[in-house]
Amino acid sequence: MQTALLAAFVLTGFGTTSASAADTHKPAAAQDAPNSNGFHLPPFPADAHVSQSTTVGGKTLKYTVTVGSLPVRDEKGVIIGEVVFTAYRMPGKDRPVTFALNGGPGASSVYLNFGAIGPKKVNFGVEGDTPSAPATLHDNPGTWLGFTDLVFIDPVGTGYSRALVDDKEATKQFYSTDNDIKYLSRIVYDWLVKNGRMTSRKYLIGESYGGFRGPRITDYLQTQLGVAMNGVVLLSPYLDPAASDDENVSPLPWMLTLPSIAAAHLEREHKLTPEAMASIVEYTRGEYASDLMRGRSDPKAIDRVVNKVTALTGLDPLFVKRSGGRLETQAYLREVYRAEGRLGSRYDSNVTAWDPFPYAPHQQTGDPILNGIIAPTTSAMVNFVTQTVGWKFEGRYNALSYAVNKLWHEDDDARKGSVSQLREAVANDPGLRVLIAHGWDDLSCPFMASVLIVDQMPAMGDPTRVQVKSYPGGHMFYARADSQAALTADVRVLYGVK
Repeated sequence: MQTALLAAFVLTGFGTTSASAADTHKPAAAQDAPNSNGFHLPPFPADAHVSQSTTVGGKTLKYTVTVGSLPVRDEKGVIIGEVVFTAYRMPGKDRPVTFALNGGPGASSVYLNFGAIGPKKVNFGVEGDTPSAPATLHDNPGTWLGFTDLVFIDPVGTGYSRALVDDKEATKQFYSTDNDIKYLSRIVYDWLVKNGRMTSRKYLIGESYGGFRGPRITDYLQTQLGVAMNGVVLLSPYLDPAASDDENVSPLPWMLTLPSIAAAHLEREHKLTPEAMASIVEYTRGEYASDLMRGRSDPKAIDRVVNKVTALTGLDPLFVKRSGGRLETQAYLREVYRAEGRLGSRYDSNVTAWDPFPYAPHQQTGDPILNGIIAPTTSAMVNFVTQTVGWKFEGRYNALSYAVNKLWHEDDDARKGSVSQLREAVANDPGLRVLIAHGWDDLSCPFMASVLIVDQMPAMGDPTRVQVKSYPGGHMFYARADSQAALTADVRVLYGVK
């Protein structure tokens, strides 16, 4: 099992890139005058705007796109970083505003923007998509722009956002759990002040490690900056890193992933339904957990586990037996497609790629989805920002920054996850509603973790204020049209719109 903080982004043992960690801070133009921190960086352009439209359900939505930046200051008021945002706004009174963050750490917000909820979309993340396919934007039928303005935030080191301090100071100020939450919360606050939106209804969406950020940012905004969210949507969230610990004793790490592996098998058999998944969930937290805990005290327990897991997953009985019914994620992703010479993705095991090293004892290449999404999203976003919107900047755009990922400081606070902050934020505000959304096939942030987390939460008056919904697909389940439509319908209920 993967237990590192970066499970939502990087595979165990994977992560080679030609760019060094220091590349983020190379002088971009030696002839430019240095700033107060000694960096020879060209200034960001002024905010740029363009009018566009999209068609959703036969209705045309006209909106304004703004690409711009906000400064990050230290306690002395010195600018130590700059955060770039992409905002979509429509005319209308009392429109809500939704802030969007992806995860990693090291991911920009392009995946939520051009994949999930923005007005335009580029194809990525499903079987058959290729990096060299045209990165063409088209109208997004699942956009949320019809009922909320949207602000996509790129954390420092991702997208075009940048630190104006060296790597050591950047790790302290930006690439650590607590300060990451503080400066991103302040960016939300500053955008609201700058745009006169403090009295608007406010929502937050976070994906993956952005889902880790979501409850913490919500709690910090509530209790420290005086900004209350009306609702929070967490997509494939990484809420409890410690749940995958102690796999030699606790059944919990294996309970989290078995339902997602079984879901992928059901999908391949064209038998995936909510009813089928409900029975798998009940087996997992009942007989499966109980038999794993029995261990050698009940010699027949392991036979029951192996037989049932084999039936649920369709895997080779010998592979399941040698695994003791405990299916390690990367071993499974190689085994399930081994006969075809292919690998499954951690983010959706039914999305595959050729294995370039099929005889190696361990996987030697990157994840099929991660390797396939960087090119289309980067190409689409750079062209959109620099050409369509006209925010003319020649710096590198980081859809996924491996440099930031390597610099990220994992601390004890990170291992505590965000479940406490989720509970506290919901307890603080009886009006706050939370939707946690997953794809059944996701093995990086499996849905079963959120099911167990929410089932252990106190009701706090109305138990429907925090709900878990699951859909066909994986980590980016919204890449599938039907799952995206189902998500949008559930979100409209959260926002109280018809």
